[in-house]
Amino acid sequence: MNILVTGSAGLIGSEAVKYFCERGDSVHGIDNNMRQYFFGPEASTDWNRRQLETQFKNYTHHTLDIRDFAALETLFKAKSFDVIIHTAAQPSHDWAAKEPLTDFGVNAQGTMHLLELTRLHAPEAVFIFTSTNKVYGDRPNALPFVEMETRWELPADHRYFPGIDESMSIDASIHSVFGASKVAADVMVQEYGKYFGLKTGVFRGGCLTGPSHSATRLHGFLAYLMRCIARGEPYTICGYKAKQVRDNIHSADVLSAFAAFIENPHPGEAYNIGGTRFSNISMLEAITKSEKLLGKKAQITLSETARIGDHIWYISDMSKFKTHYPSWKQTYTIDSIMEEIARLGHFG
Repeated sequence: MNILVTGSAGLIGSEAVKYFCERGDSVHGIDNNMRQYFFGPEASTDWNRRQLETQFKNYTHHTLDIRDFAALETLFKAKSFDVIIHTAAQPSHDWAAKEPLTDFGVNAQGTMHLLELTRLHAPEAVFIFTSTNKVYGDRPNALPFVEMETRWELPADHRYFPGIDESMSIDASIHSVFGASKVAADVMVQEYGKYFGLKTGVFRGGCLTGPSHSATRLHGFLAYLMRCIARGEPYTICGYKAKQVRDNIHSADVLSAFAAFIENPHPGEAYNIGGTRFSNISMLEAITKSEKLLGKKAQITLSETARIGDHIWYISDMSKFKTHYPSWKQTYTIDSIMEEIARLGHFG
């Protein structure tokens, strides 16, 4: 197959490149290292791009901007893509507030360009979009959380105790500017599936992680926390008494979900994807585990001010995806994820 991966030097993008190159497919990647522009030199993905180009002869890199329709169309006309995996994004809701036009241009307009070019030049291709749980805004914060010793938690009999499913409304909430731009893209990807009949799929990620993460203060909390502890650098936790909960899913498990969808696409569907109850952790719990794994003490500062639109607790319910793809299984627990990051993480 001929595969196109956007954001190909990022966490999920590079995992996709490796997955399909190892299968023997021809893989084309788009990545212009905007992550460095967003977050500074330490967030650069150039190291990962170089690694991919060295490791795989069937990988071709294109330094393109997904906001440039004409440049993208030249590539689409030259190649006949069977699969488009769109992971390129501005991923931080803090950063988005600084440059809303850039954020919307990358997340919404860039996605629109890729959808339209798929419709025009690769209408039989499978199109996968990495969305976010921020499409639900801060609505999860209205749930009746109970404060525990190390985390916030839901009562065991609550309907969302297994996790947030796709029935949660995206309306009447604060999404952050980032969340709103991803909502626009998310809904358009669904629309191109339902209206035009393209084989599109939306994956609303919780915390996606792994050792290939070019983590930074504003994005990639688990890898960034572990990097700070490994380097002896300070880490600031924003609000919620450091008891906020996140589910974490390994990039390899994300790719196996993508592969299942590619084999049997459900056009226009949106799926929550995350660590679920299988793999989740609070900030306090993550600090304790990281200190033990790295043999170093964390330098933690707790701010009483939470980030706007940030979740107190978010665990994904993947029941819908598992119903459509019953053979898919998660393989990485939170312990195995953190052990791998400690061993292989890009700490510089």
